[in-house]
Amino acid sequence: MLQRRPLIAGNWKMNGTLLDGTALVQALVERLGGDTHGFDLLVCPPFTLLHAAVQLSLSSSLNIGGQDCHTAEKGAYTGDISAGMLSDLGCRYVILGHSERRADHSESDALVNSKTRTAWDAGLVAIVCVGETESERDTGCTLDVIAKQIADSIPGDATEVNTVVAYEPVWAIGTGRTATPEEAQEVHAFIRKSLVDRFGEHAAGIRILYGGSMKPSNATELLALADVDGGLIGGASLNADDFWEIAQSCA
Repeated sequence: MLQRRPLIAGNWKMNGTLLDGTALVQALVERLGGDTHGFDLLVCPPFTLLHAAVQLSLSSSLNIGGQDCHTAEKGAYTGDISAGMLSDLGCRYVILGHSERRADHSESDALVNSKTRTAWDAGLVAIVCVGETESERDTGCTLDVIAKQIADSIPGDATEVNTVVAYEPVWAIGTGRTATPEEAQEVHAFIRKSLVDRFGEHAAGIRILYGGSMKPSNATELLALADVDGGLIGGASLNADDFWEIAQSCA
């Protein structure tokens, strides 16, 4: 059986001052210590905290990532940040196509696709998010929605090295609702099959994260599922104890 190294990723969203953000990174660095753990740990702070987070994490295995990037390398794009800038800071990952970006900024699959390729060109691992809304689930369209997002959001040469997929049921983000283990595994298995059908057997190594209100109380059950390779954590990643407990659940 193929072994995929779990990835526990924290999406801080628009949260964190310099004071509390650096304290959170430092707390995670201390927990990681110099030991070899059976998982990869990643935090994606707001852009304002990236430099400080990278500097604090240099002596540890903690990975730092961005929450978005532009499709262009540079230019007149006020308020945006390029993949090259993230890489230059020392980031290794970038979250793309998060449901909040798709909904609040009208990001299309085509735009996410373009951003993904830009991220790869800058040496970043793209965490491409897919997921259905509550109405799409209620009308039985979940797998159709996921299939289209995978086909249109991910460029044709994705590999286990440059891409992570995050399944985030939109109806479970920030609501306290969580997909049942059966619901989560069904979609993750479908994503796995879709990736292999499109990219070949090597795509079985692409990690798929669950991103719908994972927390310490449900992490062990979700992370034990055959096709769940980690989590994209929102609110719980803002508390060092909770985030670390989730990471420990990988065992």
